[in-house]
Amino acid sequence: MLSPKVRDTYEKLVADERVNRTYKFIESDHENTVFEQIQLTEIPAPPFQEEIRAQDFKKRLQRLGLKDVKMDKEGNVFGVRPGIGNGPKLFVSAHLDTVFPEGTDTTVTDKGGKLYAPGIGDDTRGLAEVLAIIRALNASSISTIGDIIIGGTVGEEGAGDLRGVKAFFQENMVDGYISIDGPNMNVITYLGTGSYRYQITYKGSGGHSFADFGSPSATHGLGRAIAAIAQLETKANPKTTFTVGEVRGGTSVNAIAQEASMLVDLRSNDQQELDKLDKAFLEIVRNACDEENKRWKSEDLTVEMERFGNRPPASQPSDAVIVQAAWAAIESVDGDPRLGQPSSTDANYPMSLEIPAITTGTGGNAGGAHTLEEWYDPTDGHRAIQKSFTLILGLVGVKDVCEPLLPVIAKND
Repeated sequence: MLSPKVRDTYEKLVADERVNRTYKFIESDHENTVFEQIQLTEIPAPPFQEEIRAQDFKKRLQRLGLKDVKMDKEGNVFGVRPGIGNGPKLFVSAHLDTVFPEGTDTTVTDKGGKLYAPGIGDDTRGLAEVLAIIRALNASSISTIGDIIIGGTVGEEGAGDLRGVKAFFQENMVDGYISIDGPNMNVITYLGTGSYRYQITYKGSGGHSFADFGSPSATHGLGRAIAAIAQLETKANPKTTFTVGEVRGGTSVNAIAQEASMLVDLRSNDQQELDKLDKAFLEIVRNACDEENKRWKSEDLTVEMERFGNRPPASQPSDAVIVQAAWAAIESVDGDPRLGQPSSTDANYPMSLEIPAITTGTGGNAGGAHTLEEWYDPTDGHRAIQKSFTLILGLVGVKDVCEPLLPVIAKND
């Protein structure tokens, strides 16, 4: 799995007295990390409403001494820990947003050592680990060769459509990316699942169910579409899926529906298969409208198709340098590394641009993500921070210890 260069790099790092001293610091800093995790969790960050949490996170980055800390136009916050020069630029982040709507109670409760609150794990634990990594770098007194850009992104969840990470990479040139997200520190996500998301809306004149019988129905048109979608056949490899996630429409039991809509999620690990599914889906949507009109000899029913999500599928070799580095870093803290299944994370977008990118999991243990019963167990949570600290050092290089594993690919300023 590991090339001689990668193995040699991490052997040098784990033998370095400063790295081992910093491992001990990270463990001693554990309670502080959990405390910040609780504080951040109790600042709600609904989709498209991350600003209050982002402003708080920005202040924390500034207090930790990062240079050029800022909030960009999209709402991402990040700063720079400069290297000594002539090295790669690495971006490390967790996402600021949660899936929970405005008004959700995010107060954290402790039950026997487990922390309970919506968003306590996904991805607030990632944000807390990002801050802990900065403290570890500060405590280490290590001079890196490459620059480390560290922060939080918006819009990772749901309809956010990776808007934060897309904006960052459209405005900044970097050589690699690490997303800290997910509940298992041993998993390396290096493949990205792509998706298209749609809102489909059928509209007609509607009317009384008896007096206006014979007018096309928006709900009937929607039903025709859903029935046909359910019969679609897709490949198991590359995995390609579809679902009608939400359905709305109609006003009364005795009314011909004037409007009906659905939210649809199409996914695949392969762009060609995703586009093939997309074409078949859109044909079904149009045909359902035509069939409902034809049934009643009308042209009254129309359909609107809005794509509100576009996450690109992406891939890279399992032996890519950034993947090998993650593997070695996990082993360096006595973890059990394994390659994860394709997933949809912030790493999708840079990966689709052929920028080395992975998502690596957080420490401790977690469950109930995206539910009101979400929980987090902080036991041994510091080990993931030790892992990420070591991973970063290997990628950007350490003065007088090891050269950067990450090649310079961007035209950096």
